[in-house]
Amino acid sequence: KMALSFQVSGADKDQLVTSLAAIILADSGADITADSINSVLSASGNTVPAYFPTLYASFIEKCGGLDKFFAGPSAGAAPAAGGAAPAAAGAAAPAAVEKPKEEEVDALDG
Repeated sequence: KMALSFQVSGADKDQLVTSLAAIILADSGADITADSINSVLSASGNTVPAYFPTLYASFIEKCGGLDKFFAGPSAGAAPAAGGAAPAAAGAAAPAAVEKPKEEEVDALDG
């Protein structure tokens, strides 16, 4: 049996416990709001700066959900593993987009 132990403090701890609170809420099917994040943090005995739950809830809402929030800026570039990929596989392939023809000009030709 292997024990895992590490210490996190300061802003890193605040970010970690707020993220974990959001994950707990998502896994339980609850809405991720500042109040619900505060409730989970209080129940776990953690405190963070007052703006953290509001900030996280706002970002998660604007990102379109927790999966995209944690995926970062490239979330729209590729589907998450096991997520939208199977659904997209059944969809018809998009029609090929034809590039406009570019005219070649010789700068030395007068």
